[in-house]
Amino acid sequence: MDIHKVGSDTTVLADSLEVPGIGHLPVNAYVVTAKEPVVVDTGLSLDDRDFVATLSTVVDLDDVRWIWLTHPDKDHTGGIFDLLAAAPEAKVVTTFLGAGEMTTERPLPMDRVYFCNPGQSLDVGDRMLHAFRPPLFDNPATVGFWDEKTGICFTSDCFGGPMPTAELAESGHANDLKPEELAGAQTLWATIDSPWVHLVDQGKYRATIEPLREMNPEIVLSTHLPPAVRMTAMMLETIAAVPDSDPFVGPDQAALVQMLASFEPGAMPAGK
Repeated sequence: MDIHKVGSDTTVLADSLEVPGIGHLPVNAYVVTAKEPVVVDTGLSLDDRDFVATLSTVVDLDDVRWIWLTHPDKDHTGGIFDLLAAAPEAKVVTTFLGAGEMTTERPLPMDRVYFCNPGQSLDVGDRMLHAFRPPLFDNPATVGFWDEKTGICFTSDCFGGPMPTAELAESGHANDLKPEELAGAQTLWATIDSPWVHLVDQGKYRATIEPLREMNPEIVLSTHLPPAVRMTAMMLETIAAVPDSDPFVGPDQAALVQMLASFEPGAMPAGK
């Protein structure tokens, strides 16, 4: 996991997962060192990750007041219960649906939950965080936010894209890729993560992009993309075009059999 700052008071806790045939998918959490510090998501739900220990190198856990859960998928909730135990003053910012979904595995303590819906705002002492639903999402409980003090926009899964290497996924920036490479990665991710985008009214979908265009944040932070600085207009054009792209079709059973065979000791590459 790589730790680095974006701007004066926002820190990236960057992790990644290798997805065969796709690339290295960034999996980021963030810390906003506001007067009331905010942790944005809590990392991967894997046994070899100790999110809370990593987080403690960035912020005093006793100071954490808010855990903004952009949505309750497993790649966003890995350290949430350990963090609630280690940060006794923290509350989880989520929605009614998000809290409900968490109960299917382990319920959140409801006295430590704060509901914040799209269109509402959260006061964290020295700034307001304005909640909104990103144009692309894979979970109906998804809520991102715009930090009015820094102008940074947190978009959850929206704008994600697999990177060619783990180093780039965890330590790079989105503009390390050529524009056409980034657009291809983001289009691929959008078709995987939000397949519904091919089925909806395109005019209504594109209307959901306009608030972000008006916001025009200098920095966009996604769970699944390295930090994107001064790239908003280009990335909005990419996601606006996703309905016209080809739907993603994953490997079938024959491809899986071939893949497994290639893992056997001494196996020859296909076609050899």
